Amino acid sequence: MTAYAYRAATREGGSRKGIIEASSPAAARALLREQALLPLSVEPANDAGPAVGGLKLPSLRRRGLSARQLATVTRQISTLVGSDITIEESLRLVAQQSEVPAVNALLTDVRGAILDGRSFAAALGLHPRAFPEFYRASVAAGEQSGRLASVLDHLAEFVENRQANGQKLQLALLYPALLACVSFGMMVLLMVYVVPDIVRVFVSRGAELPFLTRALIAVSAFIQNYGLYVLIVGAIAFLLYGRWARRPTNRLRVHRFFNETRPFARFSRQFNAARFAGSLATLVESAVPLVEALQAAAAVTPNLFVREKALAIAARVREGISLRAAMAESGVFPSMLVAIVASGESSGRLAPALGRASGELERELDALVATLVALVEPLVLLLMGGLVLMMVLAILLPIINLNNLVQI
Repeated sequence: MTAYAYRAATREGGSRKGIIEASSPAAARALLREQALLPLSVEPANDAGPAVGGLKLPSLRRRGLSARQLATVTRQISTLVGSDITIEESLRLVAQQSEVPAVNALLTDVRGAILDGRSFAAALGLHPRAFPEFYRASVAAGEQSGRLASVLDHLAEFVENRQANGQKLQLALLYPALLACVSFGMMVLLMVYVVPDIVRVFVSRGAELPFLTRALIAVSAFIQNYGLYVLIVGAIAFLLYGRWARRPTNRLRVHRFFNETRPFARFSRQFNAARFAGSLATLVESAVPLVEALQAAAAVTPNLFVREKALAIAARVREGISLRAAMAESGVFPSMLVAIVASGESSGRLAPALGRASGELERELDALVATLVALVEPLVLLLMGGLVLMMVLAILLPIINLNNLVQI
């Protein structure tokens, strides 16, 4: 069965859009006619992205799901499967109640692949951008061990926590970024529209201007004359950097720089270690073999340099070395994580140990983010306030000088 996106006309002359499952486009049209609908277009859901001006947007296979959508879908499927509802029916119910057409089409297509005889993990593998490698590996292990419900519950909790942490970081940095952008924009407007008028007044009076005022006038003149060119050059430089950074070797250099250079190193190591440990804990808890779990956990580690080291750890474990020793050799993970892994290996309870390590790393990361935000906010305020104060002084000093001359 395949999911098809259709557009059809009703008997009353209206139009209807939706997703329908059928074995072929002809079968889909026949099903629509049985529902008293006149098919206008029937296309595979994965290829039928929304059109704007006749131009189709990227398909589901290329676009994937957002973190929020993946967390929501995983929790809903986990709840239904935990209530002894089959995976095919769970997918149908979740797809029906989804208000996002892309999610509806994606889940319908996964359900169709299962009805065609594929396993749940194999059906998810048709959409690698929507369902990460660690996600598919966990589902495959759950199917093989007969513990799909518990595995989905672990996955739902992990994906929800990851999405919540990412959202928390974004919201924490939103206010300082917004404050800086608004302040900078206001200063540019003052430089372009206010300062020139004030300068004309000073020049007409023949006053001798202090250094701060002359510097402000120079900056204002530069923005007026060359500001547009600076924006164009900046945009071109940004595009060129984007093309340069898309090359794997260059991206690896950038990620290594952030992982090894202060002040970025500590945050980068904590963040990547937390993501790696959390993914690995979920996979090991789902009874995925350790080497495969390491490879899958490495695949979802954001930093390419750390990902390369994690894949090297998997290779070393395959050769027979202990996980603790391989992680210590890599030199990219905190010593606390290595110590907890050593404790888990010696006690035979690696999954709970990784879970504790992941929780501890997340708490430390939250504390680090809170500290950074607490420092960034006053720093932005002081910086913007200092710049505004300099502008005010540059404008007031000549006025004060003029008043002194009049009094003399």
